[in-house]
This record gives sequence, C-alpha cells and structure tokens, in this order.
Amino acid sequence: MKLHLRTSVSQSYQQVWEGFDEALFRKLSPPFPPVRVVRFDGCKKGDVVELELNFLFFRQLWTSLIVEQQASTDEIYFVDEGTKLPFFLRYWRHRHRIIQQTTSSAIIADEIEYRTPSVLTDYLFYPLLWVQFAYRKPIYRRYFKSKS
Repeated sequence: MKLHLRTSVSQSYQQVWEGFDEALFRKLSPPFPPVRVVRFDGCKKGDVVELELNFLFFRQLWTSLIVEQQASTDEIYFVDEGTKLPFFLRYWRHRHRIIQQTTSSAIIADEIEYRTPSVLTDYLFYPLLWVQFAYRKPIYRRYFKSKS
C-alpha cells in the first residue's frame, strides 16, 4: 500500500535538510501512541532510528535503517526501511523528499510504502497512517517558517 503527502514550507530545501534532526523528529511524534526515541543516529545512509511505541498496555519497538540518501541541485532525499517493526506491520519503506520549490521555499514529500499482515488490514490501516502523517503538516510549516 502506498501513501503520499506533500507540505510546502518557507525555507530553502538546504535549510530544511539541515533542520531534519532529532529535535524535529521529536516534535513530529503524534500524541498517540506516545513515542520514546531510543536511538537517533541521523538521516544519512547507515544511520539507525529506534523508537518505542507506548500503547498503554504494551510497548512495541520500531527500528529503521537509513538505506539511501542523495542530494542534487534541486532535491535531497533519504529512505528509511523498517528492520524491526511493530506486530501490525510487515513492511515499511519511507522516502523523505525535500524538493526545491523556489529559492526560499521547499516541499517536504512523505512517500510511504507499507504492508500489514493482510490486504484487508492494509486498507484499514491507511486512514490511521494518513492521520498520523497529516498531523506533521502544521508542525513542518511552523518549524520551517521563514526567518526573515
């Protein structure tokens, strides 16, 4: 299953890339489930991000490896793939694209491919995932407001 969201922000794509750090990552965490960052190496190839999701009565670990990171004259992207996933996911690949829009604005594109244990749960999970990532849009806009 695939999910794509795009958010325009008021900083250059290079400034946005420089802001993709652990502080931003913590701000992007939704209210539920609460997320504890266990490990955050960064957003470059070979880096690892490990999270603990707290579902009140149980906790789940989620570990992702950054498998790609590239930069060009108008885009920077990195890809994380789940290596240890919560029980409700079988596959996770998330391409984070930061695309130049103008010299002072960029688009952050979240391109996610995922699988759950069945096609039915893939479709049931879609609106939940959409909400989790739509939650990021106003955070991105505030975090990457023009500083001028």
